[in-house]
Amino acid sequence: MQRTLYPCMSNYVITTERLGLRHWLPADTEAFIAMNSDPVVMQYFPQPLQPRQTLAMLQRIEDCFTTNHFGLYVAEEKRTQTFLGFTGFSIPDFNNFFTPCVEVGWRYRKEAWGKGFATEAAKACIDYGFTTLQFNRIISFTAKINLRSEAVMRACRYGLCDRF
Repeated sequence: MQRTLYPCMSNYVITTERLGLRHWLPADTEAFIAMNSDPVVMQYFPQPLQPRQTLAMLQRIEDCFTTNHFGLYVAEEKRTQTFLGFTGFSIPDFNNFFTPCVEVGWRYRKEAWGKGFATEAAKACIDYGFTTLQFNRIISFTAKINLRSEAVMRACRYGLCDRF
């Protein structure tokens, strides 16, 4: 599969006090594969991803940036430039009462959990989505048993609309 990656950006797309959100680089691939193959990180998904599935996901992320000029950004700790995971926007490709829509989502390495990174990045992304990208609506959803993601949603002031 031919992959095109965005060149190294001199600046982050979105920044917070501790985090920089940026486009993907070839150097992120190994950490992304490791994160997606971790059964703890992927516990609310049908199964951890195989490397080829992560590479296909990365291609979909890149395609989203090409088509929509937004997508899932790498989240890294600015101080150490450590890959923590991702936060950003996607367009769900299934039908439901809330689609079509723009979703804000995140996934982080388990070593980054419990430090407020996902909440910090999600709040910054939501602000960026409304102010810079001019979205009218941003939604978020998760498995009803994923209490950590639900806590991030609550911290971002997302109310519960429905359980499914």
